[in-house]
Amino acid sequence: MSSARDEGPFYHGTKADLREGDLLTPGFRSNYRPEVVMNHIYFTALVNGAGLAAELAAGEGDPRVYAVEPTGEYEDDPNVTDKKFPGNPTRSYRSSAPLRVVAEIADWPRLPPEELAAWRARLAAILDDERGEIIN
Repeated sequence: MSSARDEGPFYHGTKADLREGDLLTPGFRSNYRPEVVMNHIYFTALVNGAGLAAELAAGEGDPRVYAVEPTGEYEDDPNVTDKKFPGNPTRSYRSSAPLRVVAEIADWPRLPPEELAAWRARLAAILDDERGEIIN
């Protein structure tokens, strides 16, 4: 049983081109600190949150959002839960077990270019600050 109370549906944003049944696993470099290899795979119950993650993800591909299902235990993402926001309003989670791709979500809401630029600037400022550490 997972420590998180949310039962989904869940989403993952990325620039990877995936297919139904593919497994997303930990062990890849962080999108936000490329020197860090991640011990967890991250996901959210908010399609908009997955869309933002897809837009901010490293890589050259198109941003994509996938419906996913955890294959094991998962917990609240400690990088945002109670650290930056009280509780877990972003409904963000992480797991050391793979996520299974259920489907690609084609109609997720995209941010206007000026909002996306503001998010990128905000993220850069956070990462420049020593407190922008990733809890891995």
